[in-house]
Amino acid sequence: MLSIEEIKLLIEKLEKAKATDFKELIDTNLKILKDIEMAVDANNQEEINRLDKTEEWFARDNERKRLKPIVDAMLFRLIQTKIFQFSREANQIEGSNINYNSMEIGPGTGMFSKEFRSWRLNYFVDVLPDVQNKIRRRFPPAAQKNIKFFSARGTACEDIPQGSCNFIFSWDTFVFFTQKHIKQYFKDIKRVLIPGGYCLIQYADCHYDLDLQEAKRGYWNYNTKTIMTQIIEEEGFEVIEMNQFRAGANYAVFRKPGKQNPTVYDINQIKID
Repeated sequence: MLSIEEIKLLIEKLEKAKATDFKELIDTNLKILKDIEMAVDANNQEEINRLDKTEEWFARDNERKRLKPIVDAMLFRLIQTKIFQFSREANQIEGSNINYNSMEIGPGTGMFSKEFRSWRLNYFVDVLPDVQNKIRRRFPPAAQKNIKFFSARGTACEDIPQGSCNFIFSWDTFVFFTQKHIKQYFKDIKRVLIPGGYCLIQYADCHYDLDLQEAKRGYWNYNTKTIMTQIIEEEGFEVIEMNQFRAGANYAVFRKPGKQNPTVYDINQIKID
């Protein structure tokens, strides 16, 4: 029996194939599949209930990853190096009015939280209040004044000042969000970024078997590169790069239009010695 994730993936593939001579056949089967998709989404309450994770679920997941990290040393260095590509000019202009601040959404265990020290202020947003103390312990006393924590209420970041960041990062968080949740979050991200500010966000790409299996078992939520690109562009962002470090480690780099941010991201291939 097809899972809802496989049905959605098949719909996307058929949509792409409509331009061929099989258009009439595809249209007929596409309608059947879309009807099935709607029926499953509307009537299978168990399927619906698993989509939005609770605070308790995230707390348990964080504890599991604290005991057994899912990011190995090589992947960590690749992500770390990618973050550094956005920090080269963050503190080079003294007295500038430009907001060289970063924001991390869903820091979780704090694996990457110390990698934003090049930025003037570091905003952290998480659904779990106790994450703040765990992450603060990673920083020396002198750096505490540069750290600000906010609790996310569903999708909102309304407490983060408007136009306050030139870089937003999130890893191992948006893979758990529904597409609707991602769309809502991107509205807040757009408000928080300065014109020209960048985002680096991991997402699930169910074009790949690993990601599809994570979605089928209810751990991640269904998403693809095609859909993620569409969501980014519909919110008015410019897609810079859609890539992956390895299977299950897909990321999107996108930018808010504008020229206020002098940092220019270079898509050059990362090299690890």
